[in-house]
Amino acid sequence: MSRTLPPLNALRAFEAAARYESFSRAAEELGVSHSAISRHVRGLEARLGVHLFRDASRGVALTAEGAHYLARITPAFDVIGEATEGLADAPAGRVVVNSEPVFAAKIVVPLMAKFQRDLPDVELRLVGSNDLADLDRYEADLAIRYAKTGRLNEPSDLLSDAPIYPFAAPGYLRDDVLRPEHLTEVPLLRDRGPNIWIDWTAHAGFDVDVPDPPWRMRAALALEMAVHGAGVYLGASDVTHLDETAGRLVRVSDVGFRQGSFHLLTSGQAGRRKAVRSVRAWLLDHTTALRSG
Repeated sequence: MSRTLPPLNALRAFEAAARYESFSRAAEELGVSHSAISRHVRGLEARLGVHLFRDASRGVALTAEGAHYLARITPAFDVIGEATEGLADAPAGRVVVNSEPVFAAKIVVPLMAKFQRDLPDVELRLVGSNDLADLDRYEADLAIRYAKTGRLNEPSDLLSDAPIYPFAAPGYLRDDVLRPEHLTEVPLLRDRGPNIWIDWTAHAGFDVDVPDPPWRMRAALALEMAVHGAGVYLGASDVTHLDETAGRLVRVSDVGFRQGSFHLLTSGQAGRRKAVRSVRAWLLDHTTALRSG
């Protein structure tokens, strides 16, 4: 039985443009020009006899017909992709991981050489950003997110719930021990808000009113300040592990506590791809030591 199918290049152009609601981003993904995307979409609209997009203040937006069409054809593309990957012995393709910057820099980047050896046919694109990627719109295949409550409001895998300790450069504090008087004498750095130093002093039994810093820099910068002897850093032992091992930081108290955790989210449709599933399994395997469970 013959099928009524429009040109597949036109379908690919529409599906990418619809996910992003942007012809420019679709063109970037497919490696073609903006005008090529526009031409394919207009030709598809003429063939179908409907408007799939309307002009919006920023780019384009889907019409009701366009949204309905996208919901039907995206799973079809996923099935074709999954079937194609299933013929290959090894996972291959591009996988985009959007991550909290400090986790990306201190946990994932140091593992990249091993990743390239273990999964040589997978192109891992690691994006360190505090902006949340929209997995439903395919802005990333996987996302690493911090949850203060210990879990997220959507299905995810626990990556790390490492405890929080204070750290400083060797010799920054006398005997490398944090004492109550230091809390009002030295810069207190942290990777999370609000002022988790108050929580730590309660666990340590220090009767000190910790000053609330007027502003908080990004975690990666705060950590580097501590490495270079510019304060005491209160943060999770997962992101400080490499600096401890290299002797750039020392733990200045044995008092620690857990607050929140890092989780791995998988895009629902992208999770059908063998390459995405392989990267997910690889990340979970190589972060086992960071989980208390």
